[in-house]
Amino acid sequence: MATLTYVYAESTAVLGPLATYAEPHSYDLCAQHAESLTVPRGWEVMRLAMPSSPPQPGPDDLLALANAVREAASAPAAPEQRTVRAPFDGPAPVEGTRRHLRILRDPS
Repeated sequence: MATLTYVYAESTAVLGPLATYAEPHSYDLCAQHAESLTVPRGWEVMRLAMPSSPPQPGPDDLLALANAVREAASAPAAPEQRTVRAPFDGPAPVEGTRRHLRILRDPS
């Protein structure tokens, strides 16, 4: 996976390691789309060095996950807060939960 960031002022697309936080004009790409990226005529692509192995979760990641689980376990679920089926194959967010955590399915 990689993060694509557009620098419009310089007509440049920067493709680098997966970002740890969201920024405007940045998009996360799977490996297939990162490899086949093309840009408009006149633009330049900067490909930054990618790590050879995925990053291991750090203490902040584990703390955020533990807090989200603790919060979900303590909140009573009302009928209108249950998961709603989305048009894509995957779980939809539950109302009232933290939005910065998401589950991604392993494609294999």
